[in-house]
Amino acid sequence: MNKFMMEKNKKITVFSHILVWFALFSMPYVLSYGQEQEISRTMSRFWIPLFFYVILFYINYGVLIDKFLFENKTVKYIIINVIIISFFLVLKSQIDTFIFTDVIRKPSNIEGARPPIKMIIYVQMLSYIVPVLFSVTIKTTKRWTKTEAERKEATNFKLQSELQHLHYQLQPHFFFNSLNNIYALVDISPDEAKSSIHSLSKLMRYMLYETNMDILPLSKEIDFIKKYIDLMKLRVSDKTKVSYNFPTEETGIHIAPLLFISLIENAFKHGVSASKESHINISMTNENKTVLFTIENDNFPKKTDDKSGSGIGLQNLTKRLELLYPNKHSFNTSVKDNRFLVQLEVETE
Repeated sequence: MNKFMMEKNKKITVFSHILVWFALFSMPYVLSYGQEQEISRTMSRFWIPLFFYVILFYINYGVLIDKFLFENKTVKYIIINVIIISFFLVLKSQIDTFIFTDVIRKPSNIEGARPPIKMIIYVQMLSYIVPVLFSVTIKTTKRWTKTEAERKEATNFKLQSELQHLHYQLQPHFFFNSLNNIYALVDISPDEAKSSIHSLSKLMRYMLYETNMDILPLSKEIDFIKKYIDLMKLRVSDKTKVSYNFPTEETGIHIAPLLFISLIENAFKHGVSASKESHINISMTNENKTVLFTIENDNFPKKTDDKSGSGIGLQNLTKRLELLYPNKHSFNTSVKDNRFLVQLEVETE
């Protein structure tokens, strides 16, 4: 695809160059409004200088600018152009002298004295500088565009690499915490532990094969979240009540995978007590293309000597939101009446 686009752009560039030069060579007839043109005068005064402009333009465009100007050899670049322009001026003078003698000797219709020879040379020199400046402008713009495209490509590659790293970082973290939960069930309820392992295998299959895409239908993510909640509920006692509410109809929304798992995991980690009643309430709503995810749970802060979990899940989430939805998300946490509230709002488009 990239090769095809490069070939297409190259053809467009060649065609545009041909079109511009054709238009310039046609100017004497376009400006004459149908009046008869003297071919010798047109060649001497217009076509031959324009032909030299073409040569000067492409010498600069194809060789000199890259080799000298972009290599900070500005003095050499100027000297070479002065030599080339001087050569063309001498050559033009010789052509007029030996081929277009009648044209240069023909008296002008404009009254007044003929301009001094120094003035004529000065004006001609300025006219030859124009194609040089055009070639520099076009080449510089082209180089800047290429540099900007490469910079954006490098930035995008870095972004994708960082997102991939965060994604791979999340998977073992998720797997590790799930295994810890199952391990706690082995002695208490072997049957539930077996059921949890089966559920975990389904979840891991989703994480390995489905979440490699940049975005997924929100409905698929909701199915995964429900299965994960059911798995987490196996390890809590009857004192913990878990309720959730998700959209039941197809929303048409696509979202980055695994954005909400860390929040649910955090609720089960910090919102459950072995001796006290607790309630975890999970809710997701959507309006147009905006998804609002809310979790409310009792607040049982970890003890300072409790080293379970590294906090990598929430750190991962924060970083992914910054990369995936810059200026298109809000993530807020608060504690009120000993209840911990998390709100995550994401604009998907």
